Amino acid sequence: MIPYENLKRLNESFEDEFKARFNAVIQKGHYILGPQLELFEQEFATYHTAKYCVGVSNGLDAIILALRALDLPPGSEVIVPSNTYIATVLAVVACGLVPVLVEPDIHTYNIDPAKIAGAITPHTKAMIVVHLYGKMCDMDPIMAIKQKHDLYLIEDCAQAHGAKYRNKLAGTFGEFGAFSFYPTKNLGALGDGGAVLCNDDGYKDTLLQLRNYGSSRKYYNDIVGYNNRLDEMQAAFLSVKLPHLNRMNAHRNKLARLYQDHLSSEYILPVCDNDYADVFHIYNIRHKQRDDLQQYLLNKGIGTVIHYPVPPHRQKALKDLYDGKEFPIADEIHNTTLSVPCSFCHTEDEIMEVIGALNSY
Repeated sequence: MIPYENLKRLNESFEDEFKARFNAVIQKGHYILGPQLELFEQEFATYHTAKYCVGVSNGLDAIILALRALDLPPGSEVIVPSNTYIATVLAVVACGLVPVLVEPDIHTYNIDPAKIAGAITPHTKAMIVVHLYGKMCDMDPIMAIKQKHDLYLIEDCAQAHGAKYRNKLAGTFGEFGAFSFYPTKNLGALGDGGAVLCNDDGYKDTLLQLRNYGSSRKYYNDIVGYNNRLDEMQAAFLSVKLPHLNRMNAHRNKLARLYQDHLSSEYILPVCDNDYADVFHIYNIRHKQRDDLQQYLLNKGIGTVIHYPVPPHRQKALKDLYDGKEFPIADEIHNTTLSVPCSFCHTEDEIMEVIGALNSY
């Protein structure tokens, strides 16, 4: 069996360092908002050449806190791609704002800059772009739109740790870069975790308060806040893995190149371009008989995942927002996409076996 992901195997090479950090945290006896978190925040900010990193509880909360820090008027519209994981949309809804869906480019699967202008109204205050599957969005035209219409920009980087657009890292273009450290991510913790990057002193101070009950001084609460902190143990584990992020991404790229070079032309493959340094959090292919293909691979002992079977506008939870609205490009992607094994845990031989099975379909 070649699983889609194997977290035990993925993390085996870090076990000794994990145990050492675990023991250090235990011996210190400081489990929340302590030195391990401060260290990781400094390291993650430095990696991105960003001024600040604020560790939070997960990727969804990273987006929510970024939106809260903007302090937008209730009912403000926020542009979001129609082809994304539902968390991006849920964050907007949770903040009392209106998520306005914009269709993706059918080739990159990321939000299509050419379609954004048509969605902007006098109520539009911000954009959230999602660097899906480990490929960054087309940022030059997006930044031009941001400036022309005076919009805030949040980057959802949950799948793009270390990805670049024209040699600039994901998370460093907008007011905020929001990250998830869910265990399967390119930089994954051993539990939930997230972070927000920013370069503004005021935003940093607000984020620090928001994640900790609205407090910057214990038992004194200046704003309405939440309990959204990245704990010491996960911060310690992330500090172990961060120095290896580029190496882990390089391995994913090597596996992705095997797919690019050897897969049958019957499959629609990811688009690669010299302006983009992709990190292949997900290697997705598209095929009109996706469900049959997935079962065929499973019968051959190959695990796959669909990212994602249901687009946001067709989710029951969002029915009141999008009932009767059509997003055909998102539908096309969600109906045909299939994610195949491409992880730091996989070997080149395993990927060649997957390629052989795909080509025999």
